[in-house]
Amino acid sequence: MTEKTNRKDWYLARFADFEQSLNGEASTPVHAARQRAIARFGELGFPTGRDEEWRYTSIAELLREDFAPVYAGVDMPSEIESLLVAGLDSYVLVFVDGHYAAGLSQVEDLPAGVRVESLAASLKEGELVEGLGAATADAGDAFSELNAAFLKDGALVQVGAGVQLDKPVQLLFVASRARAAANPRVLVQVENNASATVIESYASLTPEAHWTNSVAEINVGENAHLDHYRIQDENAVAYHISALHVSEQRASNFRSTCITLGGRLTRNHVHTQLVGEGIDSTLNGLYVTEGEQHVDNHTLIEHAQPHCQSHEFYKGVLADDSTGVFRGQILVHQAAQKTDAYQANRNLLLSNRAEINTKPQLEIYADDVKCSHGATIGQLDEDAIFYLRSRGIGRANARRVLTRAFAGEVVERVQVEALRQELEERVGQRLEQVVATLE
Repeated sequence: MTEKTNRKDWYLARFADFEQSLNGEASTPVHAARQRAIARFGELGFPTGRDEEWRYTSIAELLREDFAPVYAGVDMPSEIESLLVAGLDSYVLVFVDGHYAAGLSQVEDLPAGVRVESLAASLKEGELVEGLGAATADAGDAFSELNAAFLKDGALVQVGAGVQLDKPVQLLFVASRARAAANPRVLVQVENNASATVIESYASLTPEAHWTNSVAEINVGENAHLDHYRIQDENAVAYHISALHVSEQRASNFRSTCITLGGRLTRNHVHTQLVGEGIDSTLNGLYVTEGEQHVDNHTLIEHAQPHCQSHEFYKGVLADDSTGVFRGQILVHQAAQKTDAYQANRNLLLSNRAEINTKPQLEIYADDVKCSHGATIGQLDEDAIFYLRSRGIGRANARRVLTRAFAGEVVERVQVEALRQELEERVGQRLEQVVATLE
């Protein structure tokens, strides 16, 4: 079964099975939302190479697999501790195959006005259903619709007005089943004058192929601050499709860092809307690939109001036969005068076979703006290698030093010290593997 039309029908049949498993829940408001989503998915079908957004990313391998949606939770695995950020005092929500694991989570002593919990109870009661999916309903994204159709659980983080959340929130999503499809959902609301840090991590406990299809919706209120980190380090045969939709209100500050290390095929889509004045928005990203890995980063920063600034800085290190895509768009509406926007994508190819397709874009309808973008693709600088060798550093170590310095420019921007130290170690270990293939 390789044709996309047949695979679409396969997932439509899985949805019918899913409905049978719901019993009385089939009459709840959230299930009505699921039915609308599966109908939209049926109309859209999966994207093909004829879709400009997917021109350089083929999902043919993903659609040849029978990845069955997981309808219920499983026994809790015991190897969770090593997947959390070491030494970080935080609130923790753990999800196994998309389902909340209360016994592995730590959400005690939350401050007044803060909710860090599973979405399931709120959805069952009809709370949050109306707003959930508002950002994705008109996006024409089949994967987001499929996520909404099989929505059963997810993470909810709400920080009330004026609350400065003193500890980060870790959201850990673990895949434990082979040939399973998890559809995790994340909803983050940081209200006016509040601040928070959210760390969203994805990992595998199975060595077999699995598929994570995640959607996150974030709202940053007026004069609020949110640091958001997303780390994908699943196994080398995993498939990972993600969508992040962010709405930023007046005078807010949003900073996102996306680190992609694992997965056979990864597609990250980020759409952030600056809907108020005086916003400061930042998107940072790093991807490291080897073997036949493929990673695709699509970003859209939408300036809708004046006097806002955005900064985007993505870096990639690609080795062996791996491939990458970066398509970053800055859209400045006519009302968004005095916009200050910067975008850069820099790539280091460690093999003559590695490939990156990069396309930074500016679409500007205002006349009083300061916007710039750029992309670079290169290999290790032989002059720099020679310089290091002339000071007694071997060629292999010189490559390691230069590669770690290249990637470190993104990692060093991480504001949470324990997370930054862990990423330095994990990225460093990954780069050791990558550079070793050159020797």
